[in-house]
Amino acid sequence: MARPLVSVLLPVRDGARTLEAAARSILRQTHDRLELWIVDDGSKDGSLEVARALAREDGRVRVASAGGAGLVAALELGRARCGGELVARMDADDESLPERLERSVAALEADPSLWAVGTQVEIFRDDRPVSPNMQRYARWLNGLTDPDRLAAERFVDAPLCHPSALIRRAALEAAGGWRDGAHAEDFQLWLELLARGGRLRAVAPVLFRWRDSGERLTRVDPRYSGRRMVELKAEYAARLAPRARVWGATEVGLQLMRALRARGTVVEALVDVDPRKLGQRIDGLPVSAPDGLPPPGPGCCLFAAVGAKGAREEIRAFALARGYREGADFFAVA
Repeated sequence: MARPLVSVLLPVRDGARTLEAAARSILRQTHDRLELWIVDDGSKDGSLEVARALAREDGRVRVASAGGAGLVAALELGRARCGGELVARMDADDESLPERLERSVAALEADPSLWAVGTQVEIFRDDRPVSPNMQRYARWLNGLTDPDRLAAERFVDAPLCHPSALIRRAALEAAGGWRDGAHAEDFQLWLELLARGGRLRAVAPVLFRWRDSGERLTRVDPRYSGRRMVELKAEYAARLAPRARVWGATEVGLQLMRALRARGTVVEALVDVDPRKLGQRIDGLPVSAPDGLPPPGPGCCLFAAVGAKGAREEIRAFALARGYREGADFFAVA
């Protein structure tokens, strides 16, 4: 067999019920220059045995055991063993459609400035309909097919579906791989790649079926909590902006303001449209109306942290009319 171009990295913990279907969706890919690393993270339900049976059947399947040290440890163990120039992610309860890797590889080969791509996704559940919030998230993700649009919206939410991603191995190594810490490992990786000058985008059409459930890490792991996500956004926003203006005296806006200050960014304006808040001083900073927002200045970014329906579009139009450039000195934050 030719040396694999793509190494698919599939960590699993107690996923025996769905692991075989997920793995076979990779083995049926139209791009066949691949290896599949299944990394068992201390499963107690027979997942390791399922993985070993697949390896006996198909020589492209390799199996490793991470011993229950956690998701990031399993990813990093697998990364060290991957031989391909490109590293794809996969989860044990999802499904890759047959052309996922072929189209993702083609996107990276066509554009050397791309460091990673995800795909458009379909979110599904076994037990009930997908929630409206998750449907909105999928629509937003699926719209990030342009690298500039994705970079501009990097602080809204994780801008690529992690298990659908294909990443240049050199870029992954330059970013230090997946990091085990206080924050979501996937969002941190995308922000790090973008901070280093990489470009990312989603590949059309829908090529990945992403399972939602009540047990997914984003719902049960504190690293994915709203407060931790704001802290992570602030860490990377502070790298862009020694000075900042925050639009939104909201819970998220105030968290962001305080987190930026804690990282050395000077927050010089706090903007809101709520007449009850105007004129108040919060943490020593007066809340001002949008009309008082100064024009863009060197080394300064405007961060809009307002989640009301339609507010992001209205703030975007106002900021652009004032001369702000989205993705350069203006970013939406959610």
